[in-house]
Amino acid sequence: MLEQLRTFLNGLRVDGPETPDASNPDVAAVALFFHVIGADGVVDKVESEKLKSLIIQEYGVSGAEMRKLIEAGEQADREAVDLFAFTSVLNRALDAESKVHFIELLWHLAYADGHRHELEDHVVWRIADLMGVSSRERVLARQRALAAAGVADGDAAGDAD
Repeated sequence: MLEQLRTFLNGLRVDGPETPDASNPDVAAVALFFHVIGADGVVDKVESEKLKSLIIQEYGVSGAEMRKLIEAGEQADREAVDLFAFTSVLNRALDAESKVHFIELLWHLAYADGHRHELEDHVVWRIADLMGVSSRERVLARQRALAAAGVADGDAAGDAD
């Protein structure tokens, strides 16, 4: 499953001088990453670093290619009026298992600073809903990310799933 998602994401890399747009699944995914880490109104250094490491790990890109993808995703998020544009792109591109994995990545970002704000929780819930990820799968993905982050369940705001 993870290899399928990596293969998919690696096959979508944008090469060339044009700035990718939100119809590109890579850009849509990174825009949603930005939406989650910015949901509480603060994007701190640890969240930015987690975003970069996640992109390196999941996409296998770094350097100029990573910066280009981050800039495009951040711009797409700033210009977005809703989440649907991004989730519809990903819905067409990902299978059910890859969607659950994507939601888990969002949880990893939500826990990057050691806790999760209720607005981050709401954004991930909404994205999962738009992508057809069940509540059960969303909660299991959250629990896996919580365990990986080493955050005590009581330290995470909004854990009433």
